Amino acid sequence: MIKKSFYYITHWEIWHWFAKYIIIGPAWLWLCLRAKSLWFFTASNPSITFGGFIGESKSEIYKQLPVGTYPRSVYAEPHEDLHGIAEQLEELGLAFPLAVKPDIGMMGFMFRRIDSIEQLKQYHTAIPVRYIIQELVTYPIEVSVFYYRFPDQQKGHITGFVKKEFMEVQGDGKRTLKELISSYPRAQYRLNELFSKHESKLDNIVPKGEIYCLSYALNLSRGGRLISLATEKDDRLLALFDKISLHSKTFYYGRYDIKCSSIEELKQERNFSILEYNGSGAEPHHVYGNGYGFFEACAVLVEHWNILYKISQHNYDRGIPRWKHSDAVAFTKMARKHFKALKVIDEQFELDSYVTPMRSADYLTSSEEISNRVLINN
Repeated sequence: MIKKSFYYITHWEIWHWFAKYIIIGPAWLWLCLRAKSLWFFTASNPSITFGGFIGESKSEIYKQLPVGTYPRSVYAEPHEDLHGIAEQLEELGLAFPLAVKPDIGMMGFMFRRIDSIEQLKQYHTAIPVRYIIQELVTYPIEVSVFYYRFPDQQKGHITGFVKKEFMEVQGDGKRTLKELISSYPRAQYRLNELFSKHESKLDNIVPKGEIYCLSYALNLSRGGRLISLATEKDDRLLALFDKISLHSKTFYYGRYDIKCSSIEELKQERNFSILEYNGSGAEPHHVYGNGYGFFEACAVLVEHWNILYKISQHNYDRGIPRWKHSDAVAFTKMARKHFKALKVIDEQFELDSYVTPMRSADYLTSSEEISNRVLINN
């Protein structure tokens, strides 16, 4: 117990978000006062719902990226006939294994690898919102690039570049999966979730040398590990993200999550795929991957908030509206309800041994309903 407590105290990155942000909260409130709006950030990325702070859909992001820079995808509705979905997959030449995830999601909730039509049927039955089925990108490296560009400039800035590593354990031929998870430091604060997610395999002895992935989501919040690539930032990398940002014309502030064959080939604009783009709500992941102390990380976060404010204010001054307070409050409540319910489903869901939960009108707001709340008014 003492060892566990010491680990928690000395690893600030695993603290609850409130504990991390309470200290710098006044800085955010000061920016709201300067802007005379709690929702100043909604003008930051004008072509993304809510500026990309929360509740934006992946489909709207993909539509604004250059063709070929993101995975081939099929969008499925929960009550859609599975046979029709399978036909769409065949038309696009998509074959198993595939990746699935909610169109509107966060923190890797309900992201899964699907290896068969039977598993797809399980997922389709379980998820009550619009979701994406896409080619499983198998490039070996996943990175995050935090990029911003001021609206009156053609060249932007890369503030963060990190590599992500899966949350996984290695078998020794003696211990069960449950024992391996229990002894894994990065799993100590996610034990109930991981035991639930891998329930049917907990008593299996993992063969010696075999790597067992506990989560295919590489988010830090889902157990992923971040490693600094700060020394790899150069003009070629910046040129690539300038090009991508300028293609949409209105991606000014956010984080790209990408898979690539190598860092060098990414810089050569080859063999990479953009998995996600997170807008004004994106956290600069390099505060976790660069070896910062807690207060150093706080300073980096505040610096990024100031940049977000300047971009948002610049757009507002040239006529880009902010969201009205009533609309923003309603949208935020709806999005939080959506994500809370996704979290519940994610903790229950295990492929091949999943029992479909009861659905109710209050269980989960549909993605379509959230997407329809694009309420930016002139």
